[in-house]
Amino acid sequence: MNIEHLKLFVRLAVTHNISLAGSEQGISPAVASSYISKLEQALGVRLVHRTTRKVSLTQEGEAFLPHAEDVLASVEAARASVGVGESSPRGTLRVTAPASFGRMHLMPALKGFLSAYPELTVDFRFSDSIVDLVEGGFDIAIRNAELKDSTLIARKLASDHRIVCASPEYLERYGEPESPQALRNHQCINLMGLENWVFDTVDGHVSIKPVGRFRTDHGEAVRDACVDGLGIAINSTWNVYQHLQRGELVQILRDYPLVSDTAIWAVYPSSRLLAPKVRAFIDYFAECYGNTPYWDKDLREP
Repeated sequence: MNIEHLKLFVRLAVTHNISLAGSEQGISPAVASSYISKLEQALGVRLVHRTTRKVSLTQEGEAFLPHAEDVLASVEAARASVGVGESSPRGTLRVTAPASFGRMHLMPALKGFLSAYPELTVDFRFSDSIVDLVEGGFDIAIRNAELKDSTLIARKLASDHRIVCASPEYLERYGEPESPQALRNHQCINLMGLENWVFDTVDGHVSIKPVGRFRTDHGEAVRDACVDGLGIAINSTWNVYQHLQRGELVQILRDYPLVSDTAIWAVYPSSRLLAPKVRAFIDYFAECYGNTPYWDKDLREP
């Protein structure tokens, strides 16, 4: 059974387009079609339904797909374990990540990663939408949201430390709240999906439903509105650490930490073996951020 035929079949299952799957492997549509035909002949079953516009997997193709993925993962792991002419992981690594975090914290480290693994090519998709890894053909997703898909494996890359902050302009004009309850008398900037702010106090957890005139689904917009003095907001330190350093934002309610166990996760589809290129990416960025990420190292008590 030819490995190149298996690679094409796995990509075809995602793209549903022989030409596109073939172009990803650098082969023509005619050669790609012949690869699939040869794989079907070797197995003695029909794997795909062909039409003029797209292809879909047959029932046999659906059953064969996870086994083909396991074979490819095993081959890649085996090659990496003994060298076989490879000094490092190779191929294309497809990664999806939140737009703000990707731009601010993946891109600055990408040059070093590509230098460490010269035989790897990286495709990034930056989107704040939760993308289906399997449907999109991604190897890894970076997420800082609640993990709900039990078919995925997650590894923590860094903490996602969240704080309450405001601009000096806002605090000078409206004063600084001395307790979570005092937030009810202030303008709060609301991030969609974070409808309640929960604080840890000496009397237990206190939940505040923030009110304000501005609400958005974008973390950078929350930060920018906060810098502009539109209100008080919850922000991740990875998103605001430079603004804190420059004095454009001030952390408030330090004695009342937020109740949160959020983190930056690298998630990938469950598999018997972890592909070397996936392991390389996760190990590199986990080491890059470390136990205390650089965006938290300059936070000091006043």
